Amino acid sequence: MVSIRLSRVGRKNAPSFRVIVVPKHKDPWGKSLEIVGHYNPRQQPPQLELKADRIKHWLSKGAEASDTVWNILVDQKIVEGKKRGVTSISKKRAGKIAEAKAKQEGPKAEAA
Repeated sequence: MVSIRLSRVGRKNAPSFRVIVVPKHKDPWGKSLEIVGHYNPRQQPPQLELKADRIKHWLSKGAEASDTVWNILVDQKIVEGKKRGVTSISKKRAGKIAEAKAKQEGPKAEAA
């Protein structure tokens, strides 16, 4: 399985990223199959260069884009679809959110 994902490059406290095609279970800082773009979020506006034809080629061959890369591709209209959520919530935090929601709904249920 091949994935399209970001690989961090740049110096300390100044990240920039390469958009690479790499086997899914390989190290993103190791050798990649192909570099298909780069992304610098620190510039205003963020600098983004992608090789759309090569990305479409890899996607047609069965490559999967990471969630962040997928959202970038949707923004650039290279692929069509919905954006994916990229934030994750730990189980501990999810439990606290569920408890807080239950407390808020509790008084409303009793009043009805």
